[in-house]
Amino acid sequence: MGNGTSIGRVRGLGSSHKGSHHWLAQRLTAVGNLVLLPFLGVSLALLPAHDYATLHTWAARPLSATLLVLLVVNTLYHARLGVQVMLEDYIHEEGGKVAAWLLVNFVPAAAAVFGIVSIIRIALGGA
Repeated sequence: MGNGTSIGRVRGLGSSHKGSHHWLAQRLTAVGNLVLLPFLGVSLALLPAHDYATLHTWAARPLSATLLVLLVVNTLYHARLGVQVMLEDYIHEEGGKVAAWLLVNFVPAAAAVFGIVSIIRIALGGA
């Protein structure tokens, strides 16, 4: 008595329909890594030498620089998604959640900016 119908008791307790986006983003970034990481490995293996000048020249090419930027962004976003799942599953204290969320958002963003700026400097002829 007073509990209403079955649907009334569970309304608002179901899926928020946001998990599928996270799942799909993680799978798409994994596929991106499956394409970009072999590119990096094969490109480096085919270089005539592995000294600074050769690698600098290779990274300064437009295609190499573009794919390196995509690799940095894709890999760091994929890692961020994975760490986010671990945080949601294992950190339950509010103070820990706030600190963890700040780190999980700031560290990959800072690393991506650093990597992109470094690649752009190399591609544009900087030291």
